[in-house]
Amino acid sequence: MAALDPSVTVAVVGAGAMGQGIAQVAAQAGHPVLLVDSRPGGAQAAVESIARALTALVEKGKRTAAERDATVDRLRAVDGLSDLAPAGLVVEAIVEDPDVKRRLFAELEGIVGPDAILATNTSSLSVTAIGAGVRRPERLAGLHFFNPAPLMALVEIVSGLATDPAVLDTLFDTAKAWGKSPVRCRSTPGFIVNRVARPFYAEGLRLVQEQAADPATIDAVVREAGGFRMGPFELMDLIGHDVNFAVTRSVHAAYFGDPRFQPSLIQQELVEAGRLGRKTGRGFYDHSPGAAKPMPRSAEPAAKPERVTVQGDLGPAASLAGLLREAGIAVEETAGSGVLLVDGITLALTDGRTATARAAEDGIAPLVLFDLALDYAKATRVALAPADGTPAEALAVSAGLFQALGKAVSVIDDAPGLVVMRTVAMLANEAADAAMQGVASAADIDIAMTKGVNYPLGPLAWAERIGLSHVLGVLDALARTYGEDRYRASALLRRRISAS
Repeated sequence: MAALDPSVTVAVVGAGAMGQGIAQVAAQAGHPVLLVDSRPGGAQAAVESIARALTALVEKGKRTAAERDATVDRLRAVDGLSDLAPAGLVVEAIVEDPDVKRRLFAELEGIVGPDAILATNTSSLSVTAIGAGVRRPERLAGLHFFNPAPLMALVEIVSGLATDPAVLDTLFDTAKAWGKSPVRCRSTPGFIVNRVARPFYAEGLRLVQEQAADPATIDAVVREAGGFRMGPFELMDLIGHDVNFAVTRSVHAAYFGDPRFQPSLIQQELVEAGRLGRKTGRGFYDHSPGAAKPMPRSAEPAAKPERVTVQGDLGPAASLAGLLREAGIAVEETAGSGVLLVDGITLALTDGRTATARAAEDGIAPLVLFDLALDYAKATRVALAPADGTPAEALAVSAGLFQALGKAVSVIDDAPGLVVMRTVAMLANEAADAAMQGVASAADIDIAMTKGVNYPLGPLAWAERIGLSHVLGVLDALARTYGEDRYRASALLRRRISAS
């Protein structure tokens, strides 16, 4: 089926931030839009807020006055649900309560026409369960926008058990016509983004819990080495810990306590203390006016080494050999196990083991591990972890090598998988499991994570770049170290490796 014609009226129920954004998107696409809210005057206030936002865009030269006026003219605040009868598409953006949503759609069924599509913007509730409350669940689907809806490209098109495929096709094409990047997924807990993103927060929280590093240092490594726009702690502070913690708890409960989604006691304590992030002025960081931003820990400047031996294939870190030469360091390449030798010190990309375990198992001392980077040429920071007992002088030599490449160096405690590598491996693992279970296609999962939460690469594409065998090795090492089912590797990863 084709996208809804712009002449079709779109109704939005709920005039909060999300409903307001959806109404703006639909109106900008040319649809007449009806906006209703349970709060007296709430819908009209939303229309006025949209007009102010569009005026700001006009002042910045991003919209013309004529475009603004045409968009605002298409918006109409109405008093009640009975005014939504002309709508061909109704999108609800109300409270995340399944009973309230079911009652709303049951009432809407008696108001709108028989061909009208009913859509829920729920971010985590079951579309199947919501649809079970209506007489014709085949015309109900999820249409999950991301906040702020006018700016965020991703829309998850979510199918309930009874949803008509033609309805899904229409919503997909309509979202595309509205300038969005739609992806298809089944109604499973968290859909794509809220499920696959859980390790991004969970692994950072685990590292802080184990005192491997402080939040500011982890955030800096994730941004400056991993290429993410924000680190996990600053992102949680932005989202709000009440919201982020609630989503984690919801997904954990919906998957019957699967340890992969286990909530964090650290985040629970912040919620209990009312430290919800930016909106309360305090979370992991102090957001009060004039508060100093904590700085990441960085190693003291050290001497540049004169020569380095590259033994074997460095895998995802192979570009380091060329970067070392460009920095004026003599590089000798020999056969070996994929490590760097500098003044008798071994440096190796993390394989998921702790440096201490790897030194003992492989008979290497002194040993310093370095973390994954999205692009070692562009990375401005690298994390290092020394094995227990590594002399301070050896750690200084290791830091000096990366500093010679123009990188800040953050030394963390000997945590398995370090920071970026374990985070990316766990994201890829969750993405692989979602694909294996038919939640969404591998391509749509990667689109969702790049368009919905601005990851620098889709988790599955990133795993291919690292090498699936390396990712699996990291996961298996994490599982051995912790002895927890949380780190079990997806059967799809193992199958893909066996087939290659």
